[in-house]
Amino acid sequence: MKEKYTCSTKVKLMFLWSCIMMVSHLSGQIITIPISTANSVVLMQTDSNNRLRTIYFGKPLENDTEYAGVSANYNYDESNAGIYNSSYTPAGTWNLSEPAIQVKHADGNPSLELKYLSHKKEIIDENTSITSILLKDPVYPFEVTLIYKVWTKENIIEQWTEIKHKEKKPVLLQKYASANLYFAGKDFYLTSFQGEYLKEMQPAETKLIQGIRTLDSKLGTRSMLLQTPNFILSFGKPASENEGSVMLGQLAWSSNFKLDFEIDSHKNLRLIAGINPFASEYSLAPNEIFKTPSLIYALSNNGTGEASRNLHDWARKYRLLDGQGERLTLLNNWEATYFDFDENKIVDLFKDAKDLGVDMFLLDDGWFGNKYPRNNDDAGLGDWQENKKKLPSGLGYLVKEAKKEGIKFGIWIEPEMVNPKSELYEKHPDWVIKQPQRPEIYYRNQMVLDMSNPEVQDFVYGIVDNLFVKNPELAFIKWDCNAVIYNAYSSYLNKKGLPQSNLYVDYTEGLYKVLQRIRAKYPKVPMMLCSGGGGRGDYELLKYFTEFWPTDDTEPLERIFVQWDYSYFFPSIATDNHVTDWGKQPLKFRVDVASMGKLGFDIVAGKLDEKDKLFCKQAITSYNSFKDIVWHGDMYRLVNPHENDIAALMYVNPDKSKAIVFNYLVNNRFNITATKRPVVLNGLNSKKKYTVKEINLYPGETSSIASDKVYTGDFLMKAGINPNVNLKRTSVLLEVNEVQ
Repeated sequence: MKEKYTCSTKVKLMFLWSCIMMVSHLSGQIITIPISTANSVVLMQTDSNNRLRTIYFGKPLENDTEYAGVSANYNYDESNAGIYNSSYTPAGTWNLSEPAIQVKHADGNPSLELKYLSHKKEIIDENTSITSILLKDPVYPFEVTLIYKVWTKENIIEQWTEIKHKEKKPVLLQKYASANLYFAGKDFYLTSFQGEYLKEMQPAETKLIQGIRTLDSKLGTRSMLLQTPNFILSFGKPASENEGSVMLGQLAWSSNFKLDFEIDSHKNLRLIAGINPFASEYSLAPNEIFKTPSLIYALSNNGTGEASRNLHDWARKYRLLDGQGERLTLLNNWEATYFDFDENKIVDLFKDAKDLGVDMFLLDDGWFGNKYPRNNDDAGLGDWQENKKKLPSGLGYLVKEAKKEGIKFGIWIEPEMVNPKSELYEKHPDWVIKQPQRPEIYYRNQMVLDMSNPEVQDFVYGIVDNLFVKNPELAFIKWDCNAVIYNAYSSYLNKKGLPQSNLYVDYTEGLYKVLQRIRAKYPKVPMMLCSGGGGRGDYELLKYFTEFWPTDDTEPLERIFVQWDYSYFFPSIATDNHVTDWGKQPLKFRVDVASMGKLGFDIVAGKLDEKDKLFCKQAITSYNSFKDIVWHGDMYRLVNPHENDIAALMYVNPDKSKAIVFNYLVNNRFNITATKRPVVLNGLNSKKKYTVKEINLYPGETSSIASDKVYTGDFLMKAGINPNVNLKRTSVLLEVNEVQ
């Protein structure tokens, strides 16, 4: 059956839901369903038992009528024990492999069969489509819809499932994956990203062997602290920046996740991704729809670089809040004052922010609590009123004083958390997640509020709403989340007669509901997502946040590696980078590193010497001249710091007329040969001519780069240019400009 769908711009303007195709299964008819991007296709087909299989993953065929014949090339065993390539594998009947879904029906029966019923493709616009495939149990009124949203140009697929039933009583969902993918081939390599606090996003590549490799989190909140839901799959050989078939993926879920990569007995790869079923059997009421989180993946036949750029484009256009907009540079008070400040000290810091030239001042932790003042991290969380001793004139006074200095004002909150030493805890201990019969367990002297409870949702929404109602000119929110969930138990679920295993899911859905309400009333206010550093950063939460904080580790040398590895999945406009006093590198090095994203400062600016202060002011002016390229341009990773003595990364604007190249020394050994070689650039127009100029020079320093020399793009992308990074020039920032 021929299934090729196009939609002109005229059709798109006439109606949104166009080109809808519904196919009902006829006895004995084989149905073939391609999920196609510009450069890749996932091909599914029904078999003689009317089960849906994945039969092909790879480059699209030029003639789509040939898709129906793909399965003839594979000797698939249709006996019950041999169906490894099911598109959504059920438990309890024919399957003996790791399932994608496992349920217990209302009558206690644990068996499930899913047969193809129908599918449809809906054209959203000329670049976007949604394919829905309906599977149904032939015995029970239970159904699963597999949904694939495709952005053709960016080669991005977002995949999720919707589960529904019409049984008389609730069905227990014991496992409910978002995606069940199957790849036939030879040799599969997985890059995962482990870590811990201050050591987030540590890459590890391994060749997958027979058996299951699992990536998961059971932390409840801060789900990315020890293991992230981001991964790179490469096919046939290890991942490479500019060649080879790769998939960059992420489960967009802000709580417990599980990703299983299984090499089966045929040496092919099964990928099952979704919410971690650990302690999370979910009771689904009749006629309700359970929507799983999305597995989002970018596909490329030309390496991780192309996949990253496509993912960045997609994120800015379609997912990240205000991804095509602007960001505010800022000065934060945290490392300048910690908890020790009053309003006079804060107002004095406004002058430093104005003098530096940043857009905003951010007041961090410690501004709230009266009965239990927030003078350290063991008290006050939950009591979101200004501390009268520190801020007798209130936040409104600070907002006005900042405005007088010509800067904006932002605030830190941690609304999902509570200290036991707080008025909130005294009034509402039932709002706290804790086992009633067990000793309380604290993480950073705090506990987690029960976001499954609608009253708690109202409270958390009210924290943000009250701040804006009282201070309409408040310009920024930093939303932190430092604790994980211990002693998982909800008084609310118990009161409602709902199972405790609903908690992890209902907590996360409750958080999303609060953020939806906030964005409905305050759609454009920038908000930073923070979680003890990089504990959170996923594309479901980033629907509501403009940016996130990758790690509390601001040591600039370590930060190069962290930002490099985050760059596979997130555009630079989404990452907040602050200049601090951490590390032994010079100020210029620290500022250059922080400029590869959204620039901020967390220093005592008033204590900078004259040269350092002059450099910061000049660097901010320089940053303002190229930040649009960093935020919205194409990013090219040139020299990998994990493999070399230097690191190099560049950003190119859309018409290839300007680029910014960041170069760093990452190894301080004396015999460094890599610095004697040129860095080969990328992303330019080979036919255009360019000059290369060093910028962000420290006052009194001169450049060794000849700024008047003219190069062709071809030369720079083949022969390259040596930035002359060395022990005395540890950070070199180059501006590439087209010669008009």
